[in-house]
Amino acid sequence: MKYIDPHIHMVSRTTDDYMRMAQAGCVAITEPAFWAGYDRCSVDGFRDYYRQLTETEPARAAQYGIHHHCWLCINPKEAEDVGFAREVMSCLPEFLDKSNVLGIGEIGLNKNSRNEMTILEAHLELAKSLDSLVLVHTPHLEDKLKGTQLIMDAVNNAGLQPDKVLIDHVEEHTVGEVLERGFWAGMTLYPDSKCTPQRAVDILERWGTDRIWMNSAGDWGNSDPLAVPKAQVEMRLRRHPSAMIEKVTFDNPITFLGRSPNFHVEC
Repeated sequence: MKYIDPHIHMVSRTTDDYMRMAQAGCVAITEPAFWAGYDRCSVDGFRDYYRQLTETEPARAAQYGIHHHCWLCINPKEAEDVGFAREVMSCLPEFLDKSNVLGIGEIGLNKNSRNEMTILEAHLELAKSLDSLVLVHTPHLEDKLKGTQLIMDAVNNAGLQPDKVLIDHVEEHTVGEVLERGFWAGMTLYPDSKCTPQRAVDILERWGTDRIWMNSAGDWGNSDPLAVPKAQVEMRLRRHPSAMIEKVTFDNPITFLGRSPNFHVEC
């Protein structure tokens, strides 16, 4: 069964992962800007990274018939230095009109600090001025609920429509409020944290399949670029119909991402 992985960091993966994903049915991905495993110390470092997302990765993905899309920002983990973060943001217009860029992301909060909030608000202002989609990172563990609520309030204060914002990394204690407030929700499937495929299917069985998707993240830590097709298997094992599986792993991403004219996939 074909699928879309709407949040995966392919800069941290080998080309073999593209091949395995294609063999498992992946036809499109989106790659949000994120932390490089270390704090970058110059604007030029970010500029090179944005070139990687808009030039190098689309070419790697295309070798295996996968459409590569990306989101651009300075991520919250590197937003504590407000002056530096604003300097990085000043180079975003050089890349935002590239043909595979979908919008602003993954922005959000990491430690729920005031400086992170300042840069989050600056990104939201930029997204509003561009009328673009937004992909949001929510913090980890004990800070997740508070951070998720702060982010949703900031989106509302910025005057963005919640149905143009995807709140990612939801878990059992945050998904309900995200959906109830009109946002899209993303479940990140990690082997040991966030949501396993089994937990994600539990959430679907409780909250339904509207405005929700699953992704692998596939980043520098313990992660699995085949997590989405493994979740499809879990759904089949529980005897969920093919239409439900396709909705969550293919149709829903198309519905949200398709609001950008730069999103392309063969249906």
